[in-house]
Amino acid sequence: MGVFNKYISLEALNALSKNTMAERIGIEFTGIGEDYLEAKMPVDARTHQPFGLLHGGASVALAETMGSVAAHFCVDVAKQFCVGLDINANHLRGVKEGFVYGITRPIHIGKKTQVWEIRIVNEQKELVCISRITMAVLDKKN
Repeated sequence: MGVFNKYISLEALNALSKNTMAERIGIEFTGIGEDYLEAKMPVDARTHQPFGLLHGGASVALAETMGSVAAHFCVDVAKQFCVGLDINANHLRGVKEGFVYGITRPIHIGKKTQVWEIRIVNEQKELVCISRITMAVLDKKN
């Protein structure tokens, strides 16, 4: 049994990005497993920093998008919702063009917090960024 509490389709995941920053910078979910989500993001003018490399903030946006969406599918959304509490990222390798690919897996799924690791690699599968996000699980008020 996986960590996600319901069936998720790629179409549903990508529909969540409609009219958001994720859509504007080209983030696309590409894979779902029992305990992971995968996504890709272009490295182009939308995600470059002034010196022609992938902007670290774009990597963090990919990581936060992936961790937040994954966390959402681990709670009963009729009763709870998740918000980012903390995120960190180590940028290990520059990328000038193409795509980067992320995979997120849970480190901890608790009643009030979740921790997700996001690994971002380039097209050669070399580690570009490793990130960890802590999500707060909050109760909805009626």
